[in-house]
Formats: sequence, C-alpha cells, structure tokens
Amino acid sequence: MRHACWWLGGVLVVLAELAMVASAAAQVADPVARATARASSPPRKVVIGSVLTRFSGPLDERLAAAARLIDQAAREAARTGDGRGLDLLVFPEFALQRPGATAAEQAVSLEGAVLDTLGAKAREHRMWLVLPVTLREHGPDGRISNAAVLLDRAGKVVGIYRKVHPVIDDQGVAEGGLTPGTEFPVFDCDFGRLGILICWDMTYEDGWDALAAGGAEIVAVSSASPQTLRPSAEALRHGYYVLTSTPRDNATLFDPIGRTAAQVTAPGVLVHEIDLAFAILHWTEALREGRALTERFGSKVGHTYSTREDTGVFWSNDPQRSIGSMLRELGLRQMAESVERMGRRR
Repeated sequence: MRHACWWLGGVLVVLAELAMVASAAAQVADPVARATARASSPPRKVVIGSVLTRFSGPLDERLAAAARLIDQAAREAARTGDGRGLDLLVFPEFALQRPGATAAEQAVSLEGAVLDTLGAKAREHRMWLVLPVTLREHGPDGRISNAAVLLDRAGKVVGIYRKVHPVIDDQGVAEGGLTPGTEFPVFDCDFGRLGILICWDMTYEDGWDALAAGGAEIVAVSSASPQTLRPSAEALRHGYYVLTSTPRDNATLFDPIGRTAAQVTAPGVLVHEIDLAFAILHWTEALREGRALTERFGSKVGHTYSTREDTGVFWSNDPQRSIGSMLRELGLRQMAESVERMGRRR
C-alpha cells in the first residue's frame, strides 16, 4: 500500500509539472494571456546599455577599450533612474578577437585575459555583459564559434550563444572557418529573459521566432551591421525590446511597438531605463492619447505614445500597483485584447 501511494504521489507530481509547462506554453502562444500576465506584474525597472564602437588591434587593446566602455556605461547608469546601476551592457560583433585573416588566427579562449579582465569589471559594477568573441572551444574537434558570451554580475559565464547564420563565402566557408551554432537559447537573468542574435542572424525569421517562443523579453543584437528596419520590425512583430550594438552609425533600443526608444550615433555608450511589466494600448477615444492615465495617476504612470502610430507603451511607477490594475480601473483594454475581441466579431 505504501508503495502504491508513493507511485500515485509521483504521478501526481509529474502531472502537476506537465500542467504548469502546458500553462506556460499556452501563455506564450496566446498573446492576450501573455499581455495580461505581463501587465499584471509589479513594475520591473531594468537599466540596459549598448556600445557603439569599432574595436581593432591586438586582444589586450580590445580588452582595455572594453573595460573603459564598461566604466563609462556604469557612470552613465548612475545618473539614470534611481541610480541603482546598469543591469546589462551589450558589445558589437567581433569585439574580442586577435588580428588575422582566418578564424583560427582570430580565435581566443575565454580563460585567461578575457575573463580576468572583463569578469572583474562585471563584478566591480555588478552588471551582466554580452561579450562577442571569436571563440576557440574546448574539445577534440577544435571548433571555433562566432559567439556571444553572457557573464553574470559575479563575472561568471552563465551562457553562450553561437551564431547560427554566419556569412558563407562562394567556397562554402563560414566566416574564415567558423562552425555555425544550432540553437537559439533564452537566458534567465535576474532582471528578465534575454535572447541574443548576432548580425546576419537578423535576416532569418527562425531566430526571432524561437526567442519569442522561448519567452524572451529583451533581444540583444551584437552586430557588424547598423541595420534599423529589421530589428524595429521584429520588435513590433513579437512585442519585445530589441537592443543593438554596432561598430558604426548607430546603437539603438527599439521598444515593443517598433519605435526607437533610445539611440546614439557617435562612438560611445547608450544607457536607458525600461520597464518589463508594460502594457501596449492602441488608440481609443477613452485613452485620449495617454492623458486618461496621466490625469488619473500622475507620475505613478509612465508612457510613450505616438500619435503617428496611434499606439503607446505604458508602465507603472508605483511599486505597489501594476499597470494592469490601472487599466482595469479606467476600463481600458490592451491592444492584444482589442485585436482578439474584434477578430471574434468577423
């Protein structure tokens, strides 16, 4: 009898876990459920940063430049929001590598100078770092990856994204001899769920879609190309923030309705505060372009609204109250709910 109870208890635990997985999957698939859950959460302020810089020279010079930019971004973050510091900083593609014509010549190992220098900076400023590296992997196959290494606030490697879509030349060689990656992981950080893409990955829908399906809230794009149309369109299509880091022209943060939330066009750093417990509202007469919320809640609500797009992103500045509860008090619907509701009437 005791064994039967133990077996039944195990089955119930498994069934409960499967139910939770199914519920989470349903929320990802159901835009209304996802939007409702996000807006019903307490405010989730995150300070994120990006770099607009062209790295060159030997590895030690690149590491020194990266360390200076981390210090600069930390100073900028201290003047942003509540001054609690930077949560995430993203660097451009090929930031860390050696001079050379082939991947084998360019490749570096994480152990040693890279982690000693930049791991120490992550610890010093208590920030997460996305570090693009031409990475020499451990293992008998001698694999070299175009990788983005994720360091946590303790300077530890907590994840690696390997570029799935490298540029392939006419001889079939990928970026001087790199091995493509095969997966689009989403990383659980203490500030939210982070996805990463690298440059040419932007061109293909599979990465954007996989990150959305995995629940990414921010997608960091480490790139050699300063494109804006593709990341803007994907931010709009999937309803997440997209942050680009490039060597030229611009580094840009796109909000979940595809607009430029922040941008730098001269070499340096971009630092901006966002709230991941946001709501997206389309135009209605009752919303009055956001004034209905600001007149009722004052500085306890924040938003950016575009009269050109007839859409806005809204968030709560009240730690005791969600933006969702504010919307319910005024009888306002999120855009996802309005789209679904009107679609049922067709």
